[in-house]
Amino acid sequence: MTNNKDIAFHEEEVSLKLFVVLTRALQSIKVRVEEDIRKSGLNPTEFAVLELIYNKGDQPIQKIGEKVLIASSSITYVVDKLEKKDLLKRVPCPKDRRVTHASITVKGSELMDTLFPDHQTAIKEIFKGLTIQEKEHMIEQLKKLGMYARDM
Repeated sequence: MTNNKDIAFHEEEVSLKLFVVLTRALQSIKVRVEEDIRKSGLNPTEFAVLELIYNKGDQPIQKIGEKVLIASSSITYVVDKLEKKDLLKRVPCPKDRRVTHASITVKGSELMDTLFPDHQTAIKEIFKGLTIQEKEHMIEQLKKLGMYARDM
């Protein structure tokens, strides 16, 4: 006969196991993605910033950090590095002098035109261990879990 104490203990065990499995899976995926990105001569943070601007257009520098999940203190450094490589440029906002946008250069667009399709293929290969239905289900479940944790 199972009692509430046994059920609570089992739920704690399963929750801890899920945390470990999820963390290890993310680490394994990140290693493979970062290997792919480093082939481009960019580090993962530079690639993330360049990819954001490539796919979403000019971005206020002050907002890039929250969109690519890096510390706002690192953004200036990353933008500086990308600017030195002539992949991005700073563009003052015509409506608000306090705001500066990061804009992709022709060289940056050409680089991403080459890199991004290969990157998409690499991501697809990494996730080939799941069917499309499993991926869609996992997306739903992880969103649900993330929103619950955020709202606690």
